[in-house]
Amino acid sequence: MSKSIAVFGAGPGLGQAVARRYAREGYAVTLVARRSEPLDRLAKDLSSAGATAHVITADLVDTGGIPRLAGQIRAKAGHLDAFYYAPTPRAGFVSAANLTPQHARTFMPLIFYTTLALVQEFLPHMLEQGDGAILTAQGGSTVDGVPNMSGPSPAQAAQRNYLQALHAEVAGKGVYVGMLYIGAAIKNSAFHTELERAKAAGEPVWEMSVVDPEYLADLLWTMHATKEQRELRYP
Repeated sequence: MSKSIAVFGAGPGLGQAVARRYAREGYAVTLVARRSEPLDRLAKDLSSAGATAHVITADLVDTGGIPRLAGQIRAKAGHLDAFYYAPTPRAGFVSAANLTPQHARTFMPLIFYTTLALVQEFLPHMLEQGDGAILTAQGGSTVDGVPNMSGPSPAQAAQRNYLQALHAEVAGKGVYVGMLYIGAAIKNSAFHTELERAKAAGEPVWEMSVVDPEYLADLLWTMHATKEQRELRYP
């Protein structure tokens, strides 16, 4: 029987690359995001390559809807052996000096609260079977505060703190919690697309390296397969 992973935030950058990487390892893949069209295209590609792929549309900002979403996933794919959670916030970065409590609060449901809700839904089965993985990937500003890149980063830092504690609690019970932090623009991601647009328009932009999402997906898979590191930073 094949293993199963859900990719929450299966966007055009790393999310899709993670889905493809795990499909190559024989995992059945459930793709979750707000828009069905790109998910349907990816599912068709995965199915053409011999993988099992399911599509579920959901707004992950709606933390209260997670129990229903989890039920949909289990109905299609059974219990999960792993999940990857890294949706892209709709709002962007602001300076720390201009970050208000109201603005900061908008990031908490998607980045932090829904992480908690998904763990509550899927961790119990992983612990019962003594095997599983919870994976995430966030920007490097999660770890080190960067000028003018506040907003989602404090919520991501809260998520990181929680996942570090979770790793310490469940690693000895067979469940791996892996965190990848990326200080580069991921090729084909929404952030990378916006950087390219701004450059073409002659607007000032951050200077940063660009990384292939397939390479990052390989890093995540290796972290999961070896279980040697709970966190990895790139570069």
